[in-house]
Amino acid sequence: MKLIRVAAAVTNQTPLDWQGNQRRMSAAIADARRQGASVLCLPELCITGYNCEDAFYTPGVESQAHEMLRGLAVETQGMIVAVGLPLSYRKALFNAVALLVDGRIAGFVPKRYLAGDGLYYEPRWFRAWDDGIRATVDLDGTSYPVGDLVFVCDGVRIGFEICEDAWVARRPGGELAMRGVDLILNPSASHFAFGKHEIRRRFVLEGSRAYAVGYVYANHLGVDAGRAIYDGGALIAAGGDMITEGPRFGFHEVCVTSAVIDFDLLRMQQKRTASFRPELGDDTSHEVHVPFRFPALDTAARAPQSSCGGSEPRSFSKEEAFSRAITLALFDYMRKSRSRGFVVSLSGGVDSAAVVSLVCLMVRRAIAELGIDGFRQRLSYIADLEETTDAVLRRLLLTVYQATRNSGDATREAAAAVARGTGATHLEVDVDDLFGTYVDKIADAIGRDLTWERDDITLQNIQARVRLPSVWMLANLRGALLLATSNRSEAAVGYTTMDGDTGGGLSPIAGIDKAFLRIWLRWLETQGADGHDPIPELAAVNRLAPTAELRPPGAHQTDEDDLMPYDLLEAIERAAIRDKQLPLEVHQTMRPRFPDLDANQLATYVERFFRLWSRNQWKRERYAPSFHVDDENLDPKTWCRFPILSGGFDKEIAEMWRAI
Repeated sequence: MKLIRVAAAVTNQTPLDWQGNQRRMSAAIADARRQGASVLCLPELCITGYNCEDAFYTPGVESQAHEMLRGLAVETQGMIVAVGLPLSYRKALFNAVALLVDGRIAGFVPKRYLAGDGLYYEPRWFRAWDDGIRATVDLDGTSYPVGDLVFVCDGVRIGFEICEDAWVARRPGGELAMRGVDLILNPSASHFAFGKHEIRRRFVLEGSRAYAVGYVYANHLGVDAGRAIYDGGALIAAGGDMITEGPRFGFHEVCVTSAVIDFDLLRMQQKRTASFRPELGDDTSHEVHVPFRFPALDTAARAPQSSCGGSEPRSFSKEEAFSRAITLALFDYMRKSRSRGFVVSLSGGVDSAAVVSLVCLMVRRAIAELGIDGFRQRLSYIADLEETTDAVLRRLLLTVYQATRNSGDATREAAAAVARGTGATHLEVDVDDLFGTYVDKIADAIGRDLTWERDDITLQNIQARVRLPSVWMLANLRGALLLATSNRSEAAVGYTTMDGDTGGGLSPIAGIDKAFLRIWLRWLETQGADGHDPIPELAAVNRLAPTAELRPPGAHQTDEDDLMPYDLLEAIERAAIRDKQLPLEVHQTMRPRFPDLDANQLATYVERFFRLWSRNQWKRERYAPSFHVDDENLDPKTWCRFPILSGGFDKEIAEMWRAI
């Protein structure tokens, strides 16, 4: 039996954090060595961090990466380690992986298929490597093979699929199988999105089965540059069986997962496959033979290992996945920005309650996984951080309820209940005098009183805006990050006040729709996240109809009266923006889904959506950075581009009305 222990590392890297990135990669190599692994795959562009953006153009970035690569090579005595970095060849930059073998650089394999959709912009910086091309590249006077290569180490043939390579129809794995490859390594930077992990599992499993190989998949972890969340989830498969999986959404900076693969068994499986037709002939130009000797393994020591705890469920409910993704993102964003906690303007509504609950859950999850000492160590820049979860929450989370004459007792009490249930430090600030002062000054300037009948939007917006300076002051006083509370549904139709409720340095729920947030809050109230108690105090929010509470109480203002039912808004948004349907097509799609709405009322809602969508792109351009959790989001910086100025679908809306 040819038994070899292989390993995949997930690492929480940061762009251009040279010392930190090197420390984490060295820790991964050391962890793999302790587990007895001979082969280790690190994530894509692990040396620099994946999202360096236009910094990839900087010559110093590449030279620094090469220097780090040489240092890492020294640490690989007795091992084979794959590590990603940018590599120049003939004035073009490539997203490459270096294979380090027993202390030496064996060669480089560039990525064939670049990710250029959604939040990915790889073609802006990198060039795709052509199939079948092999060359040499010079680093500091030494030439190394580069290109479409197979590395042969002690008779084991190793090839690569780099992230996107495995997502395309013509995967490199098919060619590698024809060349007799035994092991495919996949260094990836695959962001989290709902349901995406199951796709990864399928292509890893199917690749290992169809190619009769061992398959090692390594991913990034956490928030590296601001918007994308990486969920980790190392995968090791062989011959169509998933041998082991690493945990996802972990708070540890490094997690190494290893397993033993029997390569003789895989070769026998391939021999039994009658349809297998290997490449024949003497062309070995794609092969790089590297001296190495795999150690003999005890057949009894074949159990998978992980450096960061036991296994977790392969998949999660949408509510659980959302909780884990955003809480990990909040933790990383806080510590990487060196913020001393968070400040939230807590209105007593769904959005702000969701944001506060996520911060609470972040603290609970991180302390449960890291322990209080590990948690404090990761936030060591915050002096004298307390030693209990409750005290940490009071220190890191400040909420403030800001009342005007139009605020009601129900929202005030709901805000206080949420703050109490989440352990936040809570303040109440009356800003009605500020509201009145602005109204009086403008009335004096224009020579008339402002009235709700004539100046409705103006009077609503100024209430939202006068709340912002107070929470910014509190954030400055605490050295904390102000969190905006706008959601995706509001972003779609511009139902938000710029420089009001959009104010903040981070908008953690701007990527998720209001309909789901309401479901999630009820889930958190009654069931709670896995391993953590529910927050029953959220009932005070969940029983209220969502309202901006900016008109006088007698107006009985609700969000859905101003807009439309939130489930309909979400459905229209998906059809119009994700599926690119025109107004008439959207109307036809919605009719069977919402049969209780008559055709004219539905058309009114469809028109309202398209009108509001078209006139509010400028607002979406100005949102604070938001986390990407859904591959259909509206963030113009990562997914959905739309002109700020447009014709507003006038012709298409008229055609819809004529048709019905």
